[in-house]
Amino acid sequence: MGKLLEDLDALAGTISFKHCSSNDGTTRPLILVTASVDKMLLKKPIRVDTDLKIEGAVTWVGRSSMEIQLEVMQSSPEASSTSESLALTANFTFVARDSKTGKSAPINQISPETETEKLLWEEAEERNKMRKVKRGERKKEIQGEEVNRLNELLAESRIFCDMPALADRDSILIKDTCLQNSLICQPQQRNIHGRIFGGFLMRRAFELAYATAYAFAGSAPCFVEVDHVDFLKPVDVGNFLRLKSCVLYTELENLSKPLINVEVVAHVMRPELRSSEVSNNFYFTFTVHQDSLKNGARVRNVVPGTEEEARRVIERMDAENSCS
Repeated sequence: MGKLLEDLDALAGTISFKHCSSNDGTTRPLILVTASVDKMLLKKPIRVDTDLKIEGAVTWVGRSSMEIQLEVMQSSPEASSTSESLALTANFTFVARDSKTGKSAPINQISPETETEKLLWEEAEERNKMRKVKRGERKKEIQGEEVNRLNELLAESRIFCDMPALADRDSILIKDTCLQNSLICQPQQRNIHGRIFGGFLMRRAFELAYATAYAFAGSAPCFVEVDHVDFLKPVDVGNFLRLKSCVLYTELENLSKPLINVEVVAHVMRPELRSSEVSNNFYFTFTVHQDSLKNGARVRNVVPGTEEEARRVIERMDAENSCS
């Protein structure tokens, strides 16, 4: 699945480059970068022994940004139509920058003609408006009813800290689910502009998230979805990249299909400057096969140990609820 995320970004980048290219070569070269990726929900399991077909197109264009929709299809004997072959839909947003000034640059426009194209345009326009609304929202102080939610989340952690012998054996602190890895970004991972592919970052984040869910659940997890991804800072060749992951919370209402929500944060480290900047926050959701829950095995509840962790959990839960 991680390699598929990387391939999706590569294809979206190729489509964006082709869209912005001029036949006569008079247009000043543009820098095209992945700005964000919308939530991706797996519509059906992907088999490893059957070929995948990925196709995509530009569905919406603003002044200096565009949305590219990609569809991943995998045929099977049971699939009688194209819709039944559809495994995944992904929407990538790319932005254009002038290669000399670094400022936003206008790109080629498109005009939807068919009813399908007009519908895709309207849907993309609505998503773009929602992104702007979310970016414009300021983080508000947690108060009122939310203070109660904060205290409820922290109540169990106080028992872990003060009376560990009495702590719920079916619960575990967030800090005890953490994994991390580090790497130096290599030239073969760069795009034509010399920056590291967003798809490569998504792949490495997925692989760490998968390992985190695997170690937590005790059995191989099944991918369910990846939430909206914003690319906050560019990552360059030679950068020291550190990825940190944890199980942020679990959803255990449906015991036959428990959900494991994993957070991965990517940091660009500059030890010589004593600085660390977040380049990306990734949020993945996994579940486990029902067979692995036999003989009394179960997915544990995850408890925040600090107020900062509890706030992150509340923010993610609210973000999930606002999208559903």
